Amino acid sequence: MSAASDLLSNYQHIIESLTLTTGSKGVFDVTVDGEMLYSKHSTDRHANPGEVLDLFTDKYADGVTRFAT
Repeated sequence: MSAASDLLSNYQHIIESLTLTTGSKGVFDVTVDGEMLYSKHSTDRHANPGEVLDLFTDKYADGVTRFAT
């Protein structure tokens, strides 16, 4: 679950909810705050390492400081 780990370790301070949906035939969807961020069904491929984090950063976190651990 690298996608969830990437998102929460970097942006837990601005994410209200995160849902990873897996299922038959390789379903893998990432929903953040009620909005679909990534869908394997739509792209017909698994996300590349760091891709979901990049999508989130571009869409929701431009200019937001990453969470400091």
